[in-house]
Amino acid sequence: MILKNQVLYRTEQKPMVWDAYFNPNEQQKPLVIFCHGYKGFKDWGAWDLVAEAFKSKNLFFVKFNFSHNGGTIDNPIDFPDLEAFAENNYTKELDDVDAILNHLLSEDFKYKNDIDSANITLIGHSRGGGISIIKTFEDKRITKLITWASLCDFGKRTATIGELEQWQKNGVKYVLNGRTKQQMPHNFQFYENFKANEKRLHIQSAIQQIDIPVLIIHAKDDPAVTFDEAEALHSWNPKNKLIPIEHSNHVFDASHPWNENDLPKALDVVVTKTIAFIASGI
Repeated sequence: MILKNQVLYRTEQKPMVWDAYFNPNEQQKPLVIFCHGYKGFKDWGAWDLVAEAFKSKNLFFVKFNFSHNGGTIDNPIDFPDLEAFAENNYTKELDDVDAILNHLLSEDFKYKNDIDSANITLIGHSRGGGISIIKTFEDKRITKLITWASLCDFGKRTATIGELEQWQKNGVKYVLNGRTKQQMPHNFQFYENFKANEKRLHIQSAIQQIDIPVLIIHAKDDPAVTFDEAEALHSWNPKNKLIPIEHSNHVFDASHPWNENDLPKALDVVVTKTIAFIASGI
């Protein structure tokens, strides 16, 4: 079964669009929640094929758009709501993960009996990896954590700290979206929110205190988030498992749109290793 473009409405907060892939049966399935990265979205590239792969292994796989990623209910793929994008920040994304998790585990969720609430894995790609690390530290319901090409420090990102004086003066700065050619705005509140929550958002402190199984997967040639960030994450908690991917990039050789019927080889390895880790937990 595929639940596509479901909408989670929230009081006084923006709604969220999400998908679930699973096989309905009497067996409760491990829940896997996937968090996309910066300028990302749940329908990017090969993510649907990734979801199908998890479903084929009898996992309950959920992917979603962060509420302020710039997508809308009617158009979750492109970025028509740049006002929302401008008002996004790290704590909003943490709240979004919490909202999705609460919804899936609630008594009101129609398919709650398909989910093993004692077996919950969080996967985060790129910036979503950092969000997943913080959320895992804060939420004891999560039993496994997996990062794909994750950053290791929010404070080093140009989206967080670049051009501070001019940013504050203008109140907004822009970043080009290479796919849509939009100039995507970041309001200065992004930096203010980061500084106000800097201790909470310290990835090193969070991962040092996580005591559940953690898998770090990262391409050695990643040009966007370099491999030394994966090595840093691993060094901060050496009980974690680090898997390097040779001769690949930040999205493991996928692209958008992805019109092939199969995953690229590198991403297929990532998915295979991830599913094996969920099954073993070690």
